Amino acid sequence: MNSEFFDNLKNKLDDQCEWPHLYMFKFIIPADNHKLARVESLFGSEAIITTRQSSNNKFISITAKEMVISSDEVINIYKKATEIEGIISL
Repeated sequence: MNSEFFDNLKNKLDDQCEWPHLYMFKFIIPADNHKLARVESLFGSEAIITTRQSSNNKFISITAKEMVISSDEVINIYKKATEIEGIISL
């Protein structure tokens, strides 16, 4: 994910959302408790986080719903997520 991607995402978010906004983040990670903990740490205590193991137990899908104040907050979470090895942002 490069700066152009984040610029386009910010423009789309600002066009489509009113802030603050309940935003839904979705990620897929390799099945690893350490990586799961790192993803969960991206969000505040008020976030609703659900996980689901893949049928072959190799991956975990994560859905997190959190109230965010601006598109910049969404972008910051996605940028921090890119630091987690093997993560796929949806």
